[in-house]
Amino acid sequence: MSDTKPRILVIMGGPDAEREVSLLSGREIAAALRDSDRFQVREAVIDRPDAEELHGIIGDAEAVFPALHGRWGEGGPLQVLLEELAVPYVGSRPKPAALAMNKLASKTLLAPFQVRTPRARLLEPGSPCDLEPPVVLKPVDDGSSVDLRLCHSAEAIVAARAELHPKRHYLLAEELIAGREITVGIVRDEILPLIEIQPKTSFYDYEAKYTRDDTTYVLSPDLPEEVARECREVAETAYRTLGCRDVARVDFLVDERGPWFLEINTMPGFTSHSLVPMAAKAHGWPMPELCGALIECALERGVSPGGPQRLPAEMPA
Repeated sequence: MSDTKPRILVIMGGPDAEREVSLLSGREIAAALRDSDRFQVREAVIDRPDAEELHGIIGDAEAVFPALHGRWGEGGPLQVLLEELAVPYVGSRPKPAALAMNKLASKTLLAPFQVRTPRARLLEPGSPCDLEPPVVLKPVDDGSSVDLRLCHSAEAIVAARAELHPKRHYLLAEELIAGREITVGIVRDEILPLIEIQPKTSFYDYEAKYTRDDTTYVLSPDLPEEVARECREVAETAYRTLGCRDVARVDFLVDERGPWFLEINTMPGFTSHSLVPMAAKAHGWPMPELCGALIECALERGVSPGGPQRLPAEMPA
């Protein structure tokens, strides 16, 4: 008798700066799907395949879980290929993925909703930065705190730009908000319990996220109810306004004025240190159930209606 379990492919890797995180996420997802014992699971490490190469990698898979993080794998280009190949996949479609990856675009889209967000400027080589320090400099379209710099003086801004612009044409300068770091996960349109991140370093950098073991995570932190409610409401507004689906994570800083929206991630990490699996477990979805529920989203939905979606033609940066 042939195995009638759905055939699932987990892909990971990619060309982005977050490749190593993607490999960790992909392995955890594949292991969780196998533990659920509901699927036939294959996994593949990819670089930057074209449609023909990706078609060969996918083979007879009935759905794909793209566990990639970063501009190409999470920000729309991979999703365009998956839609051209008419394969069901977990996560947001190309346009929402691109808008979420671009931090300035997501801020702009949320402006009509009076969402509180730090003042920001798009910088390219030679353009002035008219924000007074302290500011945060970071890529406008990347994640995991890759190439993020805290600048407490004009000289520090100049030095950071000299270092980063050669590899990052566009940077985002954002006013530094000193506050508590709060994240809100969303799975299948459900808001997960809030998590507060308490790094032992000066800020939640790449090492604090993925390699250090001294970061503290507090589930359902002690926040005023109106602040917690605003975090949940803004997270849902961002998710729906950008058109996200299946899974997302929305990051905030909270000070005495309330929550400040930073960004929304359409394929958050699934590593042992990652926040959405942590919140989902507290919500009653351990990893096998969480990953299985997300694959079911893709299988139930099938091919996205209306034909392949393209990336937005114009947006900030």
